[in-house]
Formats: sequence, C-alpha cells, structure tokens
Amino acid sequence: MQNRLNLEVGSEPFPGLKLVQIRGRGGFAEVWEARNERNQPIALKFISSDKTTTTIKEVKSLQALQQINHPNLLRMERVWSMPGYIVIAMELAEASLLDLLDAYQTEFHTPLPPEILFPYLAQAASGLDFMNARRHLFEGRKVGFQHCDIKPSNILIMGETVKLADFGLSAPTVMMNTPYSKCGTLDFAAPEIHRGILSERSDQYSLAVSYYYLRTGSFPFPPPPDGFRRKYSYNRPAADLSLVSRSERRLLERALDVRPESRWESCEVLIRELNYAWMYSTGTGQSSSSICVPSSSF
Repeated sequence: MQNRLNLEVGSEPFPGLKLVQIRGRGGFAEVWEARNERNQPIALKFISSDKTTTTIKEVKSLQALQQINHPNLLRMERVWSMPGYIVIAMELAEASLLDLLDAYQTEFHTPLPPEILFPYLAQAASGLDFMNARRHLFEGRKVGFQHCDIKPSNILIMGETVKLADFGLSAPTVMMNTPYSKCGTLDFAAPEIHRGILSERSDQYSLAVSYYYLRTGSFPFPPPPDGFRRKYSYNRPAADLSLVSRSERRLLERALDVRPESRWESCEVLIRELNYAWMYSTGTGQSSSSICVPSSSF
C-alpha cells in the first residue's frame, strides 16, 4: 500500500505539479497554490478520503462536473485519486466574496453595498442555474447537479468575474427531491438537507442566505444545532430579515421557504427580483452594473 503524501512546500502530488503555499484548510480538505509544468499558478484541492467506494463515486461525479463549461463555474483541469486523497487541479482565484466582505468591514465598517453585490451574485446565479438544470450527462442519463455548499467563501473573484468553486459535495439530481447524505455548511444548508433530502432548489436557499449575509453582515437565522438533525427541518425558527427593505424581505422569505417547491423557479429570477426591490426601495431607478472594490481589498 502506498503511503499518504505529505502536503508540504515542494511536494509533487503529480508529475510536473509542485506545491508552493497553502491557501486554506478545512475539516476534510486543504487548498494549495501550486505551479504546473509550464510554471503557471494553479490551485490544488486535496479532499481526504479513506473509503474506496466513496472515492470512486466522488471522482466520477467530479469528472462529470469537469465536463460542464460555463463562464461562472471554476474550471477543473484534472481530477484524480491517490492514497488518502481526491485531488482537484483548478484555476487559481484572487479572492472570494467572503474576502471582499471582510475587506469592506475592515476599511469601511459596512457590509457589501448592493451596487457592488448584485453584479457578482447575478453571475453566481447564472452559473448555478446552468449547473442545476437537468441537461448534463452522467452515467447515461440527463441530470442536474446541486452544488450543495454555496456560501460566500465558495464564490470566487477573478477580475470582474465570479466563479462558483468547491464541488466536493455536489450531487446529481433527476427529480425534485433526491436522497442525500453528504451534508454541507450548517449556516447555509437548506432545511431539507437535515432530513437527508436534496432538492433541486436547495442551492437557491443557500444563495439567499449568502445574499443576506453579504448584504448585512448577519445571518437570517440563529446558529443551527451542532450537526444535521432531522427535527430542525420542521422546527426551524422564523427568519429575521429586519436589516433589509420590506420588499426584499418578501422575496427572501420565498427563497427561504421550508418547502422547496415554494421557492423561486430559478436563482437568476431571485437575484433579479431582489435587485429590482432594492432599486424600488432606494428610488435609484436603474440596475447595478459597475463593480469596484476598496483599494486595500486583498
């Protein structure tokens, strides 16, 4: 049996790929900046995996996602497994929307202004709707893919473009509701995930939570219980959306409905309606289209 690779500066997890510095670390994964055989910067994500059957299933799903091309989905160049890890080679981004929020809160002591936020989230919504649509070939049938971990840190910034990243929890769907057990990030996960169910509109719920967090700096719900619990999906407290306008509240309440079928028909519709609601409440009369960031952002 091969030994698990030591992740350290200078290691080569694949011929021609050399680790340069760590970019992030979570409970089950690490992201490293690396250099490829052409000395170009790329990102390598190492997902810990000790079960062979799980590894095969996840690699197949990721390889299917690798074939999906959209300007707002991070491009995965290579997916492979090695002792102890699933490894994904992908584009290297400048920062995430969470980084941008942190920069605004540090420099201006405010969350993201709507005129900055909406152009970014409109792109994220476009990528999500493309990914979610039942149009992708997987194991001989047309499926949609739910991302299953939409949150500000997984919406990456590359110039004036944003790209959805981190597809390690993504899963195919062939109907409105699909059994699901991988879970996700508690603060952003849709209530049906607590019941072991994945809806075709679960990502929309997470996008709505992300919108409120980036827009206000607060979550719409109190911290959920530790771990995923079935009864939370039925006893979830009402959302506190008091930090946005009444018209935005109404739209978010629908996106955050406990019943997936009652949510908006698409993520793009949700973000477009929120943009209109914000314009109406402020009397701006035009949609947001420019993007700017504080000088000391990243």
